[in-house]
Amino acid sequence: MEDDVKTVNDYIGILKRRKWAFLLPVIIIFIIGFVAALAWPRTYRSTSTILIEEQELPREFVLTTVTGYADQRLQSINQRIMSTTRLLEIINRFNLYADLRKRMTTEEVVEIMRKDIAFETIGADVIDKNRKGGATRSAPPPVPVTIAFTLAYDGRNPQVVQQVANVLASLYLEENLETRERQSAGASRFLVEEATGVQRNLANLDARIAVFKAKNINAVPELQQVNYQGLDRAERDLDQLKDQLRSMKEKEQYLQTQLATIPTESTDQDRNLLKELKAKLVQLESRYSDDYPDVKKTRMDIAVLEKRVALLPPEGQASPKKGLTSVADQPNNPSYVALASQLSGVQSDIEAAKRQIAELEKRREDYVRRTEAAPRVEETYKTLMAERTNTETKYQDLMKRVMEAKVSQGLEKEQMGEKFTLIDPARLPEKPEKPNVPLVLLVGLFLGIGAGVGNVSLKEAGDQSARTAGQLAGATGYPVLAAIPRIITQVDRRRGRVRRRRMLIAAGVAVVALVLLFHFFVMDLDVAWARLSRQLML
Repeated sequence: MEDDVKTVNDYIGILKRRKWAFLLPVIIIFIIGFVAALAWPRTYRSTSTILIEEQELPREFVLTTVTGYADQRLQSINQRIMSTTRLLEIINRFNLYADLRKRMTTEEVVEIMRKDIAFETIGADVIDKNRKGGATRSAPPPVPVTIAFTLAYDGRNPQVVQQVANVLASLYLEENLETRERQSAGASRFLVEEATGVQRNLANLDARIAVFKAKNINAVPELQQVNYQGLDRAERDLDQLKDQLRSMKEKEQYLQTQLATIPTESTDQDRNLLKELKAKLVQLESRYSDDYPDVKKTRMDIAVLEKRVALLPPEGQASPKKGLTSVADQPNNPSYVALASQLSGVQSDIEAAKRQIAELEKRREDYVRRTEAAPRVEETYKTLMAERTNTETKYQDLMKRVMEAKVSQGLEKEQMGEKFTLIDPARLPEKPEKPNVPLVLLVGLFLGIGAGVGNVSLKEAGDQSARTAGQLAGATGYPVLAAIPRIITQVDRRRGRVRRRRMLIAAGVAVVALVLLFHFFVMDLDVAWARLSRQLML
């Protein structure tokens, strides 16, 4: 038996024979799609576009305290805006989801609103000038950066959708300003508190250093060289005084030896001098009168010596013992008195030198104690000064950062830092976002065609009729002697003309219906004609 291979004419014959089996599913399913497109609730979308602008002043002049990437801040702001509290405020303000709130919980309604809000970032590839190239010193590769983002809201009422989209955009703008001001103020406040704490620590360190200096005033490292110089000078002065003391002790011994050989009394000398004066007076009287000055003076000296000699013991008697304290017992020998005076002066100098030596030894011991304590004091002092230097450096760095933070805070207050700018506010939607009527109708049409093809295929598969001579011969096993063609009568021709007229009318109605559907559900005919004209002109 030959294979049953169908040709194009066979398929055309099947289509003519099963046209209603094909058209009915197509028409029914298309009508169902059309009704679904008409009955589907219209959902409108209103979108706002917000641009992320860099700060107006160069970052080399003013550094901001608000750090982090724009994506991170956007996600943080998005979480705050999408919180249940914020969304409930918007729901209550515009009375959104009134029918759903009657049969659903608050969390479910809020979750539905979150799904109705569309957040999408707009990025661009930029070259970061702060990044360095590779070993070849080539330009750094571009990195994706978020430069803007869009906010959209879907709803049934176009006016309410526009209002909600504008409110959401304003919330993002306000939240960004509040967040940046809060971060800059928080950074400034934190740095001020830290600087105040470090300043207190610095004051405490200064007090500790002052107390340490007062306690070790003579052993601080600043006076170490002075202490060494003082110790050296004390040792030199001490050696010099010891040499002087040695010389004065030798002189004292010499004077004591000399004083021991000289008598304390001058009796013989006075008598001899009295004799000499008397002889001199005789010579003067022989030459001059009694009124001559030299005569008078010599007489007066003789009278004084006679009185002194009258008080002396007679010649041949022993002199008074040493150690007597009466006036008469005091030595009257001028040489002895002179040597005794020198000896007393030398002894006074010796005592003074001893006192100076004792003072210098005390001073030297003080300098020695200072120099011995200097390493320990220096170590502690260096530790305190190093701690103070580090604290002061930290304080200066914090104060610099405090000034930068205050400038950054003023930058944020004046809205001269990085900011969000609404470049495309939400507009009143003119056509619904959902459903996509052309797509729904197209899907209905294709589903109808598929259903029609399936229906025709099922009917053909279940039909055992013989349509051709070959099918008949194959079914009976006998050869076909003759085939009578189809006889078309005048009635058949009339019916054919009526059928074609009806099909033309139906096609015209279908075209008009499609044009109306396109006009009302897809695009205004004027707009479509304008676009088509523009394309043709191009």
